[in-house]
Amino acid sequence: MHICFLTSEYPKEGFPHGGIGSFVKTMASALVNKGIKVSVIGINYIPNDETQIVDGVNIYRLKRSTVKGLAWYFNFKAINNKIDQIHRQDSIQIIESSELGLAFIKKIKNIKYIIRLHGGHHFFTEAENRGINQWKGFQEKKSFKNSDAFIAVSHYVKNHTEKYLSYHNKPLAYINNPIDTDFFKPIIGNESENKIVFVGTVCEKKGIRQLIQAFPFVKKEFPNATLEIYGRDWFFPDGSSYIAMLKEKELKPLGIIANDICFHGAVPLTTLPSKYAEAAVCVFPSHMETLGLVAPEAMAMQKPVVFTNKGPGSEIILDGQTGLLCNPYNPKDIAEKIIWVFEHKSEAKQMGLNAVKYVLKAFDIKMLIQKNIQFYLDVIHQNIEK
Repeated sequence: MHICFLTSEYPKEGFPHGGIGSFVKTMASALVNKGIKVSVIGINYIPNDETQIVDGVNIYRLKRSTVKGLAWYFNFKAINNKIDQIHRQDSIQIIESSELGLAFIKKIKNIKYIIRLHGGHHFFTEAENRGINQWKGFQEKKSFKNSDAFIAVSHYVKNHTEKYLSYHNKPLAYINNPIDTDFFKPIIGNESENKIVFVGTVCEKKGIRQLIQAFPFVKKEFPNATLEIYGRDWFFPDGSSYIAMLKEKELKPLGIIANDICFHGAVPLTTLPSKYAEAAVCVFPSHMETLGLVAPEAMAMQKPVVFTNKGPGSEIILDGQTGLLCNPYNPKDIAEKIIWVFEHKSEAKQMGLNAVKYVLKAFDIKMLIQKNIQFYLDVIHQNIEK
């Protein structure tokens, strides 16, 4: 079997990437270890083509078009040409993409096309309190129509997406994002007392502003508390920095305690476990998630986790047993959950132990890779109308 992932986020040293990139890297490596050929096609960060083979994964990064107004057309054309070239050399059976990725992909006979619901344009409109962009909305609808099957990473993302888009009665499976528990595993002895760690893109929907607003409440009870923020910046449509806005509007009024809030920027995936390991508590108060990777990653490392009670929060954490759920819009509630962890270290340690057991059961990559492979095979062998 030959599987091709369409993403421009596949991790590349020196460049930031998001959760989809981390997911595809984890999946691709696990599939290769099962003897499955894997290709990844995306648009490059720099203005030229690149081809790499990393850990057995064939990665094709294509030169980004700079044609104003038509870059999307030429980027999709380049992707289609590369798919056609690879397919003629070594037949592809499955092409997988996120929600918008199949909009302008030219379908080829005997290839099955799958969308994995990572959280698309329609899904996040509600969380970000904005209207649907007509162009992106059109692409997403077209992409869903082109897909032969769907994979939902949580019941929540399936149900919420379904409010806006049709699955056209095509096959759909529920499969959690896999966590490499050989990579994300407990590191004993590296924890720093009362250190709060956040990992993720630094943007409004991740709840980072409310976490910063919660910090003074924590600081009042635990003066040595620090907040370490790891993740790439997000930029407004006018090009201005979200982090710069936070520093001006949220950190400056905090005065001296703002010195204990540190933005570290994006960190390579290879160093991420060491950042989790330093945490006394990991906090992810997202306004909306499809499932998320950071919470189960931190749980796999035996960390007490404070996660959002919105969206799929209860699908990941059993409140009070494998972690804590918070109202991500309420800074005081976020603070109370952090303070509870600091005040109940023995119970928080047990929570971390419970979390590891849960992740090994629900997110184990060895089990989930088999579920993915079986679904791929089921889709390949079904007589799905093109």
